[in-house]
Amino acid sequence: MFPKWFDKWNRDNPTNIFGPAVAIGTVGGAVFVAALLVTWGQPYATESLQTGPRGTGMSVPEFKLDLAKPDPSIESFLASTSAPVVPQGGEQTAGEARENVPPGLEGLTVENYDRLLAAMRVWTGIPDLFESVDSYQTAVGHVMIGMTQNLNEEWSGHVNANKEVGVTCYTCHRGQPVPSDVWFKISPVNETVEGWSANQNRVTVQSQYTSLPSDALEKYLLDGESIKVHDLESRVAGVPGTDGYPGIQQAERTYSLMNYVANSLGVNCVFCHNSRAFYDGAQVTPQWGTEILGIEMVLELNNTYLVPLEGLLPENRLGPVYADAPKAACKTCHKGYQQPLQGTNVIGDWPELATTSGTPDYSN
Repeated sequence: MFPKWFDKWNRDNPTNIFGPAVAIGTVGGAVFVAALLVTWGQPYATESLQTGPRGTGMSVPEFKLDLAKPDPSIESFLASTSAPVVPQGGEQTAGEARENVPPGLEGLTVENYDRLLAAMRVWTGIPDLFESVDSYQTAVGHVMIGMTQNLNEEWSGHVNANKEVGVTCYTCHRGQPVPSDVWFKISPVNETVEGWSANQNRVTVQSQYTSLPSDALEKYLLDGESIKVHDLESRVAGVPGTDGYPGIQQAERTYSLMNYVANSLGVNCVFCHNSRAFYDGAQVTPQWGTEILGIEMVLELNNTYLVPLEGLLPENRLGPVYADAPKAACKTCHKGYQQPLQGTNVIGDWPELATTSGTPDYSN
């Protein structure tokens, strides 16, 4: 087809066509990706929640893709929700018409009690809840309703810190008779050693799968010990932990708790602390105050409501080491989100669980 001299010249002078092709392909691919990002948006774009003063690096980055993805539990909760029936006066009460009505709910109208009972059975995954007066679940349920009402009424500073969110049975249970992310006492975990080290150096669920102390939840959310770290001075007179100031052991236990809190809420240290001044309480964020309230709330919740359940629960519901009742902590409600159920208002349609007075406010 071509003259012989042309074919010979091509054989003697080969041309590298792969280099230019790769370069053109790379440039073309980059242009194509850039065009997609401009037209469709950045799939891995982040949104930063500023938690402290500008310039301090105090922010919590989150992927917009994750923020746009709803917690799958929200849909189940909304499916179980119905609007309350505003009483007009003169209606028959649940205490008059129903059996085994939990304390605090006797004054509800039959309609509102029935709708609440149907929802609680879905929320807890117990289809016959309150049917039998002899069931341990009935006895436990009575206590849990009082606990829920108390949380909404007395701990609004934590529960509704950003907006009205509230707490219902579903906040913890998510359709299961026993909520996930409850905990039991397990220390000591390292039986081959004595003293402090018996509490750590063994990976456990309570230590968030680290070798940090495994008794942080027990000491801070059950026993009410003060959360502290070691002294800033390198040499302090006396014995750490016994002479009025904490030692490195208390610091490690504190780190264990802070690691648990961060994982429970899906945040990092600067959600509450200024990374330049961890020790300065004057430079913490507003979230720090909310968390401190939460710790006090869980401390009361465990000691007032959950620990006393030990005598009501069957053996298979008790802890594996000390046969203790299951207890709550941050993750029991939050389950990896800054706010449980991503801030969904779970109490708006259930004023019956918002007060201990027995007279719900249906005006909203």
